[in-house]
Amino acid sequence: MPDHRGSCVNSTAQNQSKVLLESGLEELGLTCSSAQQDQLLAYLDLLKRWNKTYNLTSIRDSRSMLTRHLLDSLAIASYLDGSRFIDVGAGAGLPGVPLAITCPERTFDLLDSNGKKTRFLFQVRIELGLSNILELNKRVENYHPVDAYDGILSRGFAGLSAMIHQTRHALRDGGRFYAMKGKFSTREISALPEGFELEAVEKLVIPGLDEDRHLIIIQRK
Repeated sequence: MPDHRGSCVNSTAQNQSKVLLESGLEELGLTCSSAQQDQLLAYLDLLKRWNKTYNLTSIRDSRSMLTRHLLDSLAIASYLDGSRFIDVGAGAGLPGVPLAITCPERTFDLLDSNGKKTRFLFQVRIELGLSNILELNKRVENYHPVDAYDGILSRGFAGLSAMIHQTRHALRDGGRFYAMKGKFSTREISALPEGFELEAVEKLVIPGLDEDRHLIIIQRK
């Protein structure tokens, strides 16, 4: 007789992930369709599979990946202003891919200088059918877009001044930097280059994560 225990275990894990995702989205105040939730979980599954070979993230536990990757990325969705964004140093596509899934009316370019990571992002775009993302295998200082972006996203990038200096050429006048950080130093804020102004520091509450998380929003004047 066939052994169905493996499929039962997988089905149980999938159901647990879906319940955790639904609960997390509710806590974040986000409304996602069933199809979008399936895409988010499919992205997470693809990340886990590729991670075995390409080591895209040090986090391997499914529950931790959902909390630290999906929900952490989606925590900034309500703060975005504009329609065109670039995720600088996108890595495995965080926060760009989860945001693209939940915000299909916006476009997200995913830039990373690491070829294996942009190959993964290409696979994500193809397998999930995400027409609003584009992977870019470039160094940010060498990338000069035809049209400047409404917002530049970064997750764990260098200091704020370094981020602005390296990416300012890609941001339109009046556009915003969205820097995701754990703890941050007020000295970083006081050292912002001329022409850039702190708009907000938002304390992010990530469902299931008891750690400091902040979103720093800086506007180009």
